[in-house]
Amino acid sequence: MTAAEAPDTLAVDPATYTLVAQFLAHEARLLDEGREEEWFALLDDELLYTVPARRSTEPRSMEVDRTAWRIRDTKAHIRTRIARTNTGHAYSEVPPSRTMRLVGGVEVRTTDEPGVVEAYSSLLLYRQRGIDVHFDLVPCRRNDRVRLTDAGPRLLSREVILTETSLKTANLGVFL
Repeated sequence: MTAAEAPDTLAVDPATYTLVAQFLAHEARLLDEGREEEWFALLDDELLYTVPARRSTEPRSMEVDRTAWRIRDTKAHIRTRIARTNTGHAYSEVPPSRTMRLVGGVEVRTTDEPGVVEAYSSLLLYRQRGIDVHFDLVPCRRNDRVRLTDAGPRLLSREVILTETSLKTANLGVFL
């Protein structure tokens, strides 16, 4: 048997895959429905949520700069962002965005850390605001770590790799 024919030793069992894929779909629905508080409850206390910069002038293997960030939030930062949005003074979200997140291409892998899996997915975010006929499409890849707890999966970390190097959207006021 060649290496290409060998089974993937990092793959998880079907039940774990289904649990994590359902978790990713559920959090997308919560965010699309404006249920940020319920989504926040799915975040691990050690959460790190990052969107590194991407440079098109570099070779593909070096274009993601993990020392420069568009967003680098902990759970406390996300709590502040949600609270600010609820004041009506977060002008990047007045009027609130109408969104639809399409999550696909989900891969789930084991890690060396007990009770933690890695989940890789593609996300296409559609966003439209108010009566504006303009809309944004934001494609990205997400590299997540998910803690499997007795209370259900919790998002431990999320790295969002934007496909575009120059965003056409006015802001990233929504969660990816």
